[in-house]
Amino acid sequence: MKSILSEVMDALEDNDDVQKLSREYENIEVVLVGLNSLIDFPKTLEFLEEQLISDGDPGHVDKIGECKEEKNEILKAIFDGKLIIFIHKLKLVLSVEPFARTLSRAIETPSGDNDYLGPLSAFNEDLDTNVGLLRKQYVSENLRVKSYTVGNGQKKVSLLYCKNRVHTKLLDNVINQMESNLDKSVHTMQDATRMLGLPKYHLISPFHTTESPHEVCSNLERGRVVLFLDRLPYALITPSTLWDMFAIKNDENASYMVMTVVRLLRVIGALLGLILPGLYVALVSINPEMLKIELALSVAKTREGVPYPALIEVIFMLIVLELILESLKRLPKSIGPSITMVGGIILGQAVVEAKLVSNLLIIILAATTIASSTIVGTQNTNTIRVFKYLVLIFASIFGVFGVFTGLFLVCAYIASKTTLGVPYISTKGDINSG
Repeated sequence: MKSILSEVMDALEDNDDVQKLSREYENIEVVLVGLNSLIDFPKTLEFLEEQLISDGDPGHVDKIGECKEEKNEILKAIFDGKLIIFIHKLKLVLSVEPFARTLSRAIETPSGDNDYLGPLSAFNEDLDTNVGLLRKQYVSENLRVKSYTVGNGQKKVSLLYCKNRVHTKLLDNVINQMESNLDKSVHTMQDATRMLGLPKYHLISPFHTTESPHEVCSNLERGRVVLFLDRLPYALITPSTLWDMFAIKNDENASYMVMTVVRLLRVIGALLGLILPGLYVALVSINPEMLKIELALSVAKTREGVPYPALIEVIFMLIVLELILESLKRLPKSIGPSITMVGGIILGQAVVEAKLVSNLLIIILAATTIASSTIVGTQNTNTIRVFKYLVLIFASIFGVFGVFTGLFLVCAYIASKTTLGVPYISTKGDINSG
């Protein structure tokens, strides 16, 4: 027994948060080992004083924890946040569930998904809390939860699905991929992509991400599977479809006509976000004859004194705009929006007065950014942000015909994409087997 304790302490010698305590409960000496960064020791010791009986009855002592024998099992339990009790007299090593330190956020409102008409509970970093939120929201005997330990016991991953709605082939595909890649560490969405055997290089995310339990319930009803990664505060819903870009379940909390108009606006926003920069270049530099003479003269006047071709002008401002958007994500929330708004206005005014870009381009890029932001999901917004450059390049070469060529290529790419055997353009995202 003492040799096992020595081996365990030797393996933990470089960890300053390891706590080793010796206690004697009536006539039995015990050694307690755990991580004080994960365990609330005062509360745990108080609990043990009430529960640990030291009258020499090992059958009763066994009930307070799980017996461990191997060194690796003991180390794994310690790093999982368990308290290990070495009882020399009874030759027992017990793993006990202690009082844990509060390391997770309380349930808050969504910060990324602003569902103004839906429930206000959002997922957090604790996997069990997220599964519990979903259980409370989706009360059904058909909800199934399968948990896996991945990366040599480093992380937990939970797979959720609705038994009577999910397609059997899709579920088997997901489970087989996960069980064959349990040795891989999973910390990010890219790790989850590799675990499911999905292509590494893709412009369309295979996951629809959300912080809302209500949205997850809707997707479970439509036959999808959901992944929760430990320490990741949102759900990964797969396979994603084109309809996810324009519709969420909370839209249905409005009247049918309002819901239809809102979703139509998102479709228009996606199209405008794709074509506006390219259309500007096409009409200014390649096909100005397509404009009415009064409009053409007005556009030419706004570009008077600009030394660059329209393509260089647009790319320059798009890069500046992308930098502003990225800085908005990185700056503190208390000052980020103010700095980027003021900086954007000042910068835009300065480049116009310096005759580096035209007034019209500032309007075009502002409209493009606003239109792209109407789309559901950050990953879908990023997809549109990338695709617009393809349309822009073709428009700079072929004019208005290039805009349509770029749109055709984007549509062809979208139509060719499948995730786990499900086409990306599945009708309204319905994947269930019926």
